[in-house]
Amino acid sequence: MCKDCGCSITEHSHTHDEGHSHDHQKAHEHLHHNPQLNDAKTISVIQKILDKNDHEAEHNRAHFDSHGVLGINLMSSPGSGKTTLLEYLADIAPFKFGVVEGDLETSKDADRLKAKGIVAHQIQTGSACHLDAFMVHKGLHDMPLDELDVCFVENVGNLVCPASYDVGTHLNIVLVSVPEGEDKIAKYPVMFRQADLVLITKTDLLPHFKYDIEAEKATARRIKPNVDILEVNINDIESVKAVADWIAFKQKMRS
Repeated sequence: MCKDCGCSITEHSHTHDEGHSHDHQKAHEHLHHNPQLNDAKTISVIQKILDKNDHEAEHNRAHFDSHGVLGINLMSSPGSGKTTLLEYLADIAPFKFGVVEGDLETSKDADRLKAKGIVAHQIQTGSACHLDAFMVHKGLHDMPLDELDVCFVENVGNLVCPASYDVGTHLNIVLVSVPEGEDKIAKYPVMFRQADLVLITKTDLLPHFKYDIEAEKATARRIKPNVDILEVNINDIESVKAVADWIAFKQKMRS
């Protein structure tokens, strides 16, 4: 797991001061459940890290606001369809968007997006299983925000660490795909508690999987009451248009 977020305490206490940080509540939960992190010196170091990331996240939000751009953190496990969704949105979205793309290695996803005419900047995190506010801040300097309405941060594929990091966006969209199984929302409540919109993707595969989609929606709403939920099937362009309309409405509300 990530050596930058507390999964490995040795590296965490020495390298994390560069800016990787959990949000306060989640980090304190992590401290409480990890006896390796209970000495006063380590807690003090982590608290400083938390404060730095939170400060940088606020700076990122202010940067978005000053350009009239809606920032959206796009999160999911690997293979749920984040990049594919963005590719399809490029053809129908009533707003101009760019993407700060996060992956451990390669620029394959950013290259896919650029091939669709989407402004994209790749961040290679190396061993880090998430983006943080400092990484995103650097990426924003390569985004033409004056030309955009929306900026997506496509986070590293992971249902754990990205949920605990404030990267400075306004909204969180979390994808979960049918092939992942009908237990992911219940198993990873921290991620789905952060969601403003849950997308259940690859619904065209429902006939081939034991997946109670209504039960999954109910689970999501137990974790976060009134969360918006949409079903997405890229072979049904109307379902993708519904996502675009949701984002357009949120963007209009902020403008």
